[in-house]
Amino acid sequence: MSTEIVAVDFPGGKRVDARVGQFLIETDQSEKAGGSASAPEPFDLFLASIATCAGIFALGFCQARNLSTEGMALKMVCERDEKKKLFGKMTFQLTLPQGFPDKYRNGITRSMELCAVKRHMTDAPEFSVELEPL
Repeated sequence: MSTEIVAVDFPGGKRVDARVGQFLIETDQSEKAGGSASAPEPFDLFLASIATCAGIFALGFCQARNLSTEGMALKMVCERDEKKKLFGKMTFQLTLPQGFPDKYRNGITRSMELCAVKRHMTDAPEFSVELEPL
């Protein structure tokens, strides 16, 4: 089993930043939640990770077949389950490029289903918390 480490820092206020590999990902809370809205909220990054993951699979599908991606666009519509206070449904709406071949419509849909972020949600990992001494 391999491991990946995400290191988190607390630079002040409501900011919580994460270092993933060589990248620093900054987060903050909205002003309404006591932050300064200087960066996306963590949940916004979660949603963006799902949508961009599906997008990279759609892009890769087209690139592998030398299909134009001009005009291609992706939206993810999130429907909230008010009883659970969680999103109960997420729908990807992919706008295909002009002249996209019909024979590839099912294939690009299947490729988006391979998104690793989505797969981690449907086969959720176990979570645990370990406290380290100071």
